[in-house]
Amino acid sequence: MTKSSFSQKLIFSWLQRGTKYLPFSDAASVDLPLTRLLRLSLFQVSVGMALALLIGTLNRVMIVELHVPASWVSVMVAMPIVVAPFRALIGYSSDTHHSELGWKRVPFIWRGTMVQFGGLALMPFALLVLSGQGHSSQAPIWIGHLGAGVAFLLVGAGLHTTQTAGLALATDLAPEESRPKVVGLMYVMLLVGMIISAVGFGTFLSDFSPGRLIQVIQAAAILTLVLNVIALWKQESRVRIPLNQRPKNETFQESWTRFCHGGQAIRRLIAVGMGTMAFSMEDILLEPYGGEILHLSVGATTALTATLALGGLLGFALASNVLGKGYDPFKMASIGAFCGIPAFLAVILSASMGSALMFAIGIGAIGFGGGLFGHGTLTATMNLAPRGQSGLALGAWGAVQATAAGVAIAAGGVIRDLIDALYQAPLGYDIVYALEIMMLVITMLTMMPLIKKLPQTVPV
Repeated sequence: MTKSSFSQKLIFSWLQRGTKYLPFSDAASVDLPLTRLLRLSLFQVSVGMALALLIGTLNRVMIVELHVPASWVSVMVAMPIVVAPFRALIGYSSDTHHSELGWKRVPFIWRGTMVQFGGLALMPFALLVLSGQGHSSQAPIWIGHLGAGVAFLLVGAGLHTTQTAGLALATDLAPEESRPKVVGLMYVMLLVGMIISAVGFGTFLSDFSPGRLIQVIQAAAILTLVLNVIALWKQESRVRIPLNQRPKNETFQESWTRFCHGGQAIRRLIAVGMGTMAFSMEDILLEPYGGEILHLSVGATTALTATLALGGLLGFALASNVLGKGYDPFKMASIGAFCGIPAFLAVILSASMGSALMFAIGIGAIGFGGGLFGHGTLTATMNLAPRGQSGLALGAWGAVQATAAGVAIAAGGVIRDLIDALYQAPLGYDIVYALEIMMLVITMLTMMPLIKKLPQTVPV
């Protein structure tokens, strides 16, 4: 055997193994090669960066360094949720839009990018005014509150618009058989963006100053613009239709009615909402639980948050691999909900056992179950979207998912505080976790009629 032929066989062998063991390497197709798919997924990185900034870094900065009251911080962080219910309308608009340049999705991703850029550009100055560090004695105090609220609202509107239209574009471009892996790749990139951004923000703001805050947030604004422009470049084909030849579009009400009458759409959305609430109510409670009940250090609880993200990544990877072989996405989502039940029980039992290991296992399993559930419901939404309604279907999924998550996070904190005010800890935490177990059971019951009746085995 010649050296050249041996090298060719070795390369071919590695390519085969890469496709087998890397969960998203075969998400590509002839019309959507991997390089193009990875480039498109950069819009999810920018969304993840914004989420890490809003729900992570700025919480600490506003409360600790800028001395903003916690009540105002919670209101500001909740502002993007106001936009979430409009994702269905955004998706419908991207389905029916006819731009003069021949694009449908690109204009919405671009608008979302510019709105998000504007909110990030305004945000650091508004926060400094809100904290009193940039406040003039002649200016009314409400200027800072108004500016910060507008900034958070703009960032939320931008990221919801970008993500809705971006996922719809990915659905348009991906062949039906590769959509589960495309879904997995998109959400892994979202998690990667959140993790890398969180580490970067923490590093650059470790030596905090108002000037450094301005630099970091405005750098995020510029990076958002750069990433999304690269993601959009030559992705959507231009189909120019003369104005007098454009078909008459359905109204939103007509389109929504048609969507609701197909594939038990309302039941699917109820399942998405219940399952999302079940996997989200503990989001802001896990780290305090580890510190207050198990007496873990800040570094240890931060590592456990990374464990939650790692569990989610593993769940997405497994779901992507299995769903890509034709497995029922609703059954996958039900398995994810079932995995959450012992996960929350492990978290509850960790207090009585005084076991940080049990706590860590429970957190990882919560992330894993949430990954399976999220991938399954999103894949089902993409596969069952009526013709010409992928934007509306994904927008409805995103609206329910984001709204349910926001309501659940707020409710989890309120319930814990109310119970702990009347009884001794950790009863407040345990009540929240028990409610999540109940909602997971309800989620599985809701999805039972959606699962295919034919017996299935997990493909290998």
